[in-house]
Amino acid sequence: MERSWGRRNRPGLPTRESVLLEFTLTPFAPAARTAYRVLRTNQVDEYDEAVSLEAVVLAARRRPGENFQGTARRAAKISIADAAFEEFNDLKDLITSVPDEEDMTHHNPPITVERTSNRVAEERRNVRVRVFLYAASREDDNDFHLIVGRAPNLQPVYMTMEVSGLPPSNNRHRATLKQVRDDYKAFFQDHPLGLPSASYDFYDPPISVEIEGSLFFDMSHVNGGRPGPQDLRDDIPTIWEVHPVTRIVFEP
Repeated sequence: MERSWGRRNRPGLPTRESVLLEFTLTPFAPAARTAYRVLRTNQVDEYDEAVSLEAVVLAARRRPGENFQGTARRAAKISIADAAFEEFNDLKDLITSVPDEEDMTHHNPPITVERTSNRVAEERRNVRVRVFLYAASREDDNDFHLIVGRAPNLQPVYMTMEVSGLPPSNNRHRATLKQVRDDYKAFFQDHPLGLPSASYDFYDPPISVEIEGSLFFDMSHVNGGRPGPQDLRDDIPTIWEVHPVTRIVFEP
């Protein structure tokens, strides 16, 4: 029987022609209940250059660092908001709860992309939500980009959530962010290609996860390209993110 491909069959699958590699992943986790089909594609964020099969394979074989290498809003990206957790049962409700993009773009005081740009009041929120992991990639700054969404039987809505590269050793949030990173990596590392690399991996079926983290407005995407793989990007309605993820539980 021919496998299902494309959005005509199930929301969240990549177009067939974008798939470079396919393999089965049985997660290395005591509670894992499902084997997942991983579709490694040539799809990247709109602001990144396209990748070839050779580049994807080489990137997967590299041993990149663990420390955060980015500069844009660095102070905010490697910090955790000091706030109680707000619980959401539906990703759509979480997205509805954040301020409009226009208001944040013209925030007073202005939000810059300088490395010292810290959290503004609207970003001092922590959230908890159960979602499904549809796709993931690894950025040059060592963040893992997670594209999460609602259950496959619901109208597609996705959002970016990021497992951050690690802050310096003297940062008070490092231990928490390292634990999240370790938990994320452990779920995938039973396969030599398990962790995503320069382009997006898609998961079939999407992986159920519970995520906690701090809200973050990605000012660097106000102008220019938007985040997310091509086949999901139209259903990512916001450049708000959960960044950093502070806890992730697979198959809760």
